[in-house]
Parts: sequence; structure tokens; C-alpha cells
Amino acid sequence: MSKIVYVVSDSVGETAELLVKAVASQFNGGVVEIQHFSYVQDIEDLELILAQAKKNDAIIAYTIVVPLLKQFLDEKAKEEGIFAVDLMNPLMHAFSTKFNSEPKSEPGLMRRLDENYFRRVEAIEFAVKYDDGQDVRGIKSADIVLIGVSRTSKTPLSMYLANKRFKVANVPLVPEIAPPEELFTIPKSKCVGLVITPNKLNEIRIERLKNLGLTAQANYANLGRILEELDYAEKIMKRIGCPVINVSNKAVEETADVILAMFKKRGV
Repeated sequence: MSKIVYVVSDSVGETAELLVKAVASQFNGGVVEIQHFSYVQDIEDLELILAQAKKNDAIIAYTIVVPLLKQFLDEKAKEEGIFAVDLMNPLMHAFSTKFNSEPKSEPGLMRRLDENYFRRVEAIEFAVKYDDGQDVRGIKSADIVLIGVSRTSKTPLSMYLANKRFKVANVPLVPEIAPPEELFTIPKSKCVGLVITPNKLNEIRIERLKNLGLTAQANYANLGRILEELDYAEKIMKRIGCPVINVSNKAVEETADVILAMFKKRGV
């Protein structure tokens, strides 16, 4: 007769299955039939599983955190002579004792944490891929599109917002280069213009040139050139009709908070 293990969970049950496989590998090469029961939500589900387990002489390995369901499974399995093993309780008890805290007893929390993590990673990869207008295709699929002249903190702001799980593309505005047509086809509400005072931008660019070992007299830091760029950027932003933020005396975190507040107000 084949050896059967029922993996039962009030969430996905991946943890339970991996542990069962690890244990099974220590016995006769891991030859065991695993039957999976995910998202168990009520006693009726457990009654059916217990009946099948008794019929097939199966072990039940479970990760159930809802107290009522766990109690019913433990008691009923004992009455019916079924091996039912709580895979989480020993460690849960250790945590409760050591940290003097009670568990939330809420299914699916790890899955939610994982999803948040992967969304953040995806957003960071997106920000890198669509940084500095490298690929205008990202404009349409971005949650937020930042536009502005060079050195208005577009890249660090993109990365900061990516850590908040927003997909951000940023596009530099340069007088000699026509802006991507995609900027005028997306909802204006998801585009944010970044502006800065000419003198502040002049200071930042001079410092940037020094760090690169270049002369501060380069056209990049020329005040006349800066005024030309800012005037051009302002016209583009007005054409789009997007909100505009002055970043002159703001840290990246402050600018991000302003943007997030805007999106929160819109219910995004």
C-alpha cells in the first residue's frame, strides 16, 4: 500500500509541502504520495479531509493558524486515530514564549510579504531599465513618469519611489531633442514635472563637473544655457498639463512624499 500524506493548509501550503518532501527523503528515497489541500476555510472542509485520511490510512501534515480550525483538526484526528502533525506550532510556541507576544493567527501573511518583496524588486528593475529616457516604451506602463532637465534628482527619486513599489520611468528634457510622443498620450495625472531655480541648478552642475574633473566653465553649467533648458522644460510641462514640483530645497524623500501624497489623494 502506498504511503500517503495529506498536506493541509489555510493558505497555499508551500511550506508544509516542502517540509514533508524533506522528511520523506529520509525514508526509502522519498517515495510518498502527497495530496494537497489548500485554502481550507471551514470545519466542513476538514471533515471531508479527515474522512478521506482515515479511509486511506494517510498522515495529515498541516499548517493551520486559525485557532478554531486547528483545535477541531487536532481533536477529531485524535478521536479517529489519524496521525495529524502541526508543522508550525512548536516554532510558534517558541516565538510566543521568547518574545512574549501572541501570533496574529491570520493565514497568508508570508505570501503577502513575499508579494510585497517581489513587487519592490520588479519596480526597482523597472526604474533601472527606464532610467533617463533609455527606452520610451516604459512611459506607457509606468505608474509615475518624472520629467525635468538634468540634475533635478530624477534618478534618485525614481529609485526611492521604486522602493515604495511604484514603477517609475524618467525622461530628461533637452531643447535639442524632441520629447517622446508617449508623454502626450498618457494621463497627465501620472506625469510629474520637476523644476529647480537657475542658481541652485548652476551650483549643482558646477559641483558635478568638479567631481568629474572637468572645468566649471563648460556649457553644461552655463547660466544662460540653464535658463534656456528650464524655459524649454516649463513649456513641455505646460503642454502636458502635469503637476510640477520645485525641488530646489527639497531632499529626495521630501519630493517623494509630495508625489505620494498626490497619488494617495487620487486614490492610487
